[in-house]
Amino acid sequence: MNFMSANRAVLSDLAALDCGPANAARSMLSVSDAVTRAISLSRPLTASEDLDLFSAAGRVVAADIRSPCALPRFDHSAMDGFAVRSSDFAGVGPWTFSIADRVAAGDCPSGRIFESGEAVEIFTGAMIPVGFDAVIIREKCSRYDRQFTTAYRPRPGENIRKAGEDVDHDTLMFKAGTVLTPHRIALLAATGLSRISVVRKIRLGIITTGSELKEPGEPLAAGQIYNSNRYLLTSMLSLPWLEVRDLGSTPDTIEATTDIIHSASTDYDIVVTSGGMSKGGEDHVREALTRCGGSLGVLDVAMRPGKPISIGTLGSALFIGLPGNPMAAAVTLDKIALPAIRTVAGIAYQDPVWMPAVSDFALRKKEGRLEFVPVRLRGRDASGTPVLEMLGRGSSGSLSPMALADGLAILPSELVTVEPGMLLRFEPFAM
Repeated sequence: MNFMSANRAVLSDLAALDCGPANAARSMLSVSDAVTRAISLSRPLTASEDLDLFSAAGRVVAADIRSPCALPRFDHSAMDGFAVRSSDFAGVGPWTFSIADRVAAGDCPSGRIFESGEAVEIFTGAMIPVGFDAVIIREKCSRYDRQFTTAYRPRPGENIRKAGEDVDHDTLMFKAGTVLTPHRIALLAATGLSRISVVRKIRLGIITTGSELKEPGEPLAAGQIYNSNRYLLTSMLSLPWLEVRDLGSTPDTIEATTDIIHSASTDYDIVVTSGGMSKGGEDHVREALTRCGGSLGVLDVAMRPGKPISIGTLGSALFIGLPGNPMAAAVTLDKIALPAIRTVAGIAYQDPVWMPAVSDFALRKKEGRLEFVPVRLRGRDASGTPVLEMLGRGSSGSLSPMALADGLAILPSELVTVEPGMLLRFEPFAM
């Protein structure tokens, strides 16, 4: 299965929530179709760079990584105790052994031949001397100077970590497109790798549109508002494998919008705009994109909030046009745009993390649109299922519901009425 096929294969859960559009929504894309199209418009970046492991956290693996060695590299003790031979435990115990040698982590065993009834004092991580096949922990032994007695008969292989039981030599550890977490970096270091090939950071430019926008700290005139989307999008896209550049805001004129989009098209792998995506007289992004030679493959999605989201191409760049309302911008970036952005980095689609939860609210919605509702966890019901409290009144321009929410309740497109006690899908926000 190739990269694009694998992405499409894991969209089934989303599609199950997103079926059966009503008449009013038939001209719009379903959310699952929008995600699939957005991914298909994204071209994985092939440029790479080599980094040392200290600099690689959060970056994306550029090529498959195979283990240059086995882990563990040698049989070693999992506990402090005594290395013994299971064949020495004949008859009925207790058994007494003489302590013929001592080996600690980092020591090379002497290589001598041991007699029957001899044992080796051994410490966690130390190499198992040749001929021994078990380790008895100290707590099961009574020591007297250079001898110990035990009534415990160990199993062959007990308390021994075998060479290669964690990772075999030449095992595929990580595929291209894997994000390097701290635990993955630790595994690479354990195999002796000090440098790794990663995908070059994706260059992404953010443009906010709106003649009414001012920056926080500036005085507001009548009819003006502060530009919250600029900070929202930059924060949401603060990922180690992205190089995000704020390109500023532009007034609602076709000339200014065309100029800033054209300028961005040659310098960035991805261009993201917010605002100006609807069809009003002051919404110019779609026309500006056309003037710059771009095209759109995702237009008008059957979702709430976020219907105006548009995704397409702009020269060799991926173009993402987000709605201007903050909640709509946040939801569409997370649910539709980010899968496309991850695809450019070579990261395969990941189904959202979710859990079943019950509503403590009543709500009526339009049939035919998948709806995302900001909710807060409010304890659990008698069966232990999380209970969801709805925040806000559903306005896509509201900021406080998203700011106070623990995540989103997902309301299927065919659903019309939510009643208290109804089982819903809950997607928590990443911390």
